[in-house]
Parts: sequence; structure tokens; C-alpha cells
Amino acid sequence: MRFVNPGGQIYVPDGSDPLPALSRTTHLGIGAHPDDVPIMAYHGILQCFGRTDRWFSAITVTDGAGSPRSGRYADYTNDEMRRVRIEEEKKAALVAEYGAAVLLDYSSQAAQNPGTTGVVSELATLVERAAPSVVYTHNLADAHETHVAVALRTIEAIKSLDPEARPAAVYGCEVWRDLDWMTDADKIAFDVGAGGHLAAAVVGVYDSQISGGKRYDLASAGRRLANATYSKSHQVDEAEELIYAMDLTPLVAADAPDPLSYVLAHIDRMRQETEDRISRLQ
Repeated sequence: MRFVNPGGQIYVPDGSDPLPALSRTTHLGIGAHPDDVPIMAYHGILQCFGRTDRWFSAITVTDGAGSPRSGRYADYTNDEMRRVRIEEEKKAALVAEYGAAVLLDYSSQAAQNPGTTGVVSELATLVERAAPSVVYTHNLADAHETHVAVALRTIEAIKSLDPEARPAAVYGCEVWRDLDWMTDADKIAFDVGAGGHLAAAVVGVYDSQISGGKRYDLASAGRRLANATYSKSHQVDEAEELIYAMDLTPLVAADAPDPLSYVLAHIDRMRQETEDRISRLQ
């Protein structure tokens, strides 16, 4: 497979041929930056870990060169940081036993630009070849612009495929904004309480982020724990850790709504629920 960017590559931890390795994918994470996929798509990683009938693969769209840095990474150039983050992504793939890890090596600016057609075409080709049943990407209410851009490009790429080539489920997950604000009826809750140790190991390989000043390892674990405890107010916890997702599957259907209208409808339902509650109790 030829990539748009010279740095584009497929890494296969078990040494299999890249395209057959990609084609065994059942669960696929599509993230903006190195380290996004292990945080938001951990449910998919856990579903496939240690299995031979399920395989998790990851696509990372950008090179992560512009990440904040301090400590031992304070003086790294953007290109040096890019190289470090590529190697960290490969380490995560090895630890979590990915079927394949694809690095597309776009800049964040290119990913954000709707005119960068290569992102959509490459994602469409990769999703078609991987043929996953489930895709995890960013949610449309995320606070990071590159995350939202990648979610939109992912939706566009999947919609460009023939209906029979589209995944059965597409989920927008939590990274740079959690989803506990959504109504309970709208939330997708993934129980990931069985593998906190694996999550710590996978996110822990991103030393450039953790030592560089962002404790994503602790913050992600804390969010999962908080989601589980605060999910229900009048009953004991049913799960030790939860990840929330927004169901994006309707957005890849033939008669899909506009993504903006779709996410605003979620916000409106939360607004209406809040208004109804206060009106009853005031």
C-alpha cells in the first residue's frame, strides 16, 4: 500500500505481512494523535487482547509533532518529537497486541483542513481493507479541533464506501472532553473494569506525554473510575470502570443526518432534561 505522506507506514507487532494483518481486523480505532487510540478505544483493545478470533488495529492520522513538552523533552524539535511519538505508538501496539498500527503522518493543520482530500481517501481505503465490524473514533463534542476534524473525516470516509463495506457500529469516544453530560438514553457505556492493568501499561509507554507534563495515564484511569461510580445515583456500582461513547452509526447510513445537527440534538436533549427537572423541583 502506498501512502500520501513519505512517513506513512503500517507496523505489525507479530511480523505478519501488513495487508493480511490489517484484513484480520475486527475492531478498529481511528485517532488524531499518537496515544489517542489507547485512551478512547480501550474497549476495543480489551475485547481483542489475547484472542485469535478478534483483532484490534489502530490508525493514527497525525504525527503529533506539536505536542506540549517539558522535562527531558523540553528542547526537542517538532521533528524529534514526531520520531519519538511514532516509536511510542509502535510500543503501544506491541504491548496491546494490535493486529496492525497504521501511521498516516499528516500534520494537525492538514488534518483540520477540509480540503486535504488525502485523509478521507486513505481512511476509506484502510477501512475497506480492514473491514472491521466496529470503529472507534473521537466524539463530535470533543474540545480539541484536530479530534473533531478526524471524527468528521472518518465519517466521510466510511460513508464513501459501499453500504456492505461499512462497519456495523461506529462510536465517538472520550478524550479531550468526557461524555457524562449526555442523557442516559443517549450514552453508550463500555464496561472496561476487567483490564485496568493493561490500560496502565499501554498508556504508560507514551513517556513523551507523561514525563513531558501531561498525566494522561492517571487522568484516563480516573475518568473511567468516575464514570462507573457516578453513572447511577441510586444503586451500587455495576462496573469498576466505564468509558462513554456517542453512537455515530446513524451518521454513516444512507440517509444520515448532518453531523452538526446530530450532535446539537444530543445537546438539546440534555438541555430539555435539565429544564424539565428544574421545572418539576422549583
